[in-house]
Amino acid sequence: MDRIAITGLGLVTPLGPDVLSTWEAWLAGRSGITALDPTWSADLPTSIGAPCRFDPTIAMPAFQARRLDPSSQMAVLAALQAWHQAGEPALAQDRRAVVMGTGIGGLVTVVEQLEVLRLRGAERVNPLTVPMIMPNAAAAQVGLAIGATAAVHAPVAACAAGAEAIAWGLDLLRLGRADVVVVGGTEAILNRLGVAAFAAMRALSVRNDDPTAASRPYDRDRDGFVLGEGAGAMVLERESQAIARGVRPLGFLLGAGLSADAHHIAAPEPEGRQAEMAIRRALIDANIAAQAVDLINAHATGTPLGDPAEALALSRLFEGGSHPPLVTAPKGAIGHLIGAAGAVESVLTVLCLQQRRVPPTLNCPHPDGRLQLPLVVSKPASLAAEHPIGINNSFGFGGHNVALVFEGNPADG
Repeated sequence: MDRIAITGLGLVTPLGPDVLSTWEAWLAGRSGITALDPTWSADLPTSIGAPCRFDPTIAMPAFQARRLDPSSQMAVLAALQAWHQAGEPALAQDRRAVVMGTGIGGLVTVVEQLEVLRLRGAERVNPLTVPMIMPNAAAAQVGLAIGATAAVHAPVAACAAGAEAIAWGLDLLRLGRADVVVVGGTEAILNRLGVAAFAAMRALSVRNDDPTAASRPYDRDRDGFVLGEGAGAMVLERESQAIARGVRPLGFLLGAGLSADAHHIAAPEPEGRQAEMAIRRALIDANIAAQAVDLINAHATGTPLGDPAEALALSRLFEGGSHPPLVTAPKGAIGHLIGAAGAVESVLTVLCLQQRRVPPTLNCPHPDGRLQLPLVVSKPASLAAEHPIGINNSFGFGGHNVALVFEGNPADG
């Protein structure tokens, strides 16, 4: 069977504007979480976050960048990084596709243009507001950037959107509807409205006096997630095509599993039954036994309800196994990137498997003893398998659950 190869990766994260800077910072145990600009955050319950620092003109002219919401800017940056690493596949445009997910869309532009409307009147509202704020804007801009005419899709699945985009890309290739697909997710909602809205739900950490220690996946003292922003992308194609092009895959996407909680619009099903079902479906799709899994990249947001549900699912899946997987949780370092989270963390999973190294989970000095888990990595660790297997979990408001199974292809393997 022709496997689905990963031939390019791209990142824009709170740890860096590209893959290498992000990976090195994560491996070194650095945090991208900081105090937010007090001119707009000082009176909010939460005044910390994980912002990105990037230059969109690396990938586009300044005039074009001004016509894009930051969420689209980051999506194009990450996508073109991945596209360039993949060798810019010279395939017919009608065989190129894009799937780029988001949770909310162009919220930065919404807030800015509402202020323009309030202060300057309707005639001064940007005529490009609609194409800047629509949730499919990032996908459309990536499609324009790579000349994709086979399909351009935009899953909107809250915090699982980026992972769902990768699952859709897998389907497009398996069904023969495209020969190369750029997949990923993006989000830029780190502004006054975005922070205030999540704070009103009491979803965010209020550890404002200690930003780098605020995001605490699986720790007994966790009090909510830290809102971040960013984008992640990867290029998917069939292994035979990659080899024919002379490109060595970075890894493989072996399978995907999806489910829905049908429990609550924001809270997870407390026993993690449907989260477990998504992981089991992914393993079946990949034809991989649970005991063959070396690494879990956990969703682990650091919320009182979300972490236990995922932990229960993982405990049941790997209970009694002789080879429990390592568990890492990047949100301790980068915060929760909402619609970008599943894509960014999938790229990080592939890097772990390719490099056979697992960065630490930050801010878990006191693992919650009620959560029966496989080994949570607290310092850099190594993967012994020649071609390690990893799972990336993503769960989102609305009850969306997505699990993805990856295999590493180390450069010396």
